Amino acid sequence: MDQSGKKLYRSLADRKIGGVCGGLAEYFAIDPTIIRLLFVLGLLLVGGTFWAYIIMWIIIPEQQ
Repeated sequence: MDQSGKKLYRSLADRKIGGVCGGLAEYFAIDPTIIRLLFVLGLLLVGGTFWAYIIMWIIIPEQQ
């Protein structure tokens, strides 16, 4: 899969909170529900995904 022309943005169309999961799903061309489930599982099992989400929310630019 060639991702050389792709850029990561927070999604405006598919967002629940900050658009991070929707943006990641668009970038990797998968269902956003899978990304959201991975974040929830990471939160329950590891606990660090909350801070990872907050940092990505701040760093990843919003889609234009």
